[in-house]
Amino acid sequence: MDALETLREQNLPFAKLLGIELTFASPERVAAQMRVREDLCTIPAVLHGGALMALADMLGACATVLNLTGGAGTTTIESKTNFLAPAPVGTTVTAECVAIHRGKRTMVWQTRISGQNGRLLGIVTQTQMVLEPQPA
Repeated sequence: MDALETLREQNLPFAKLLGIELTFASPERVAAQMRVREDLCTIPAVLHGGALMALADMLGACATVLNLTGGAGTTTIESKTNFLAPAPVGTTVTAECVAIHRGKRTMVWQTRISGQNGRLLGIVTQTQMVLEPQPA
């Protein structure tokens, strides 16, 4: 099973709620797209910053999962977002998450989110902590 199939089989409820569609996955990079729906917007009708951040957070977590072994888990411990431009309702944003650091205890990812026209909308840098498996 390839990395994209592995992630799609995870049945990620929050990703489904947001409408995130994974389009590529490897241990070094994860990509997705998300339709800007009215219920994900603020006023005026542009993508809410929290929804943009949630998209990036989901991709960083997915990328980390692809690098875990032995039943380890992950959680976000830090996230920094630069908002650069709005995404209007009815458009589709694309996101690409790439590895900056893949260590044994932490992993750092940068996600670039762009609009339909290719314009850069935001950059998110996040740190994921690797959680050791808990004994049964």
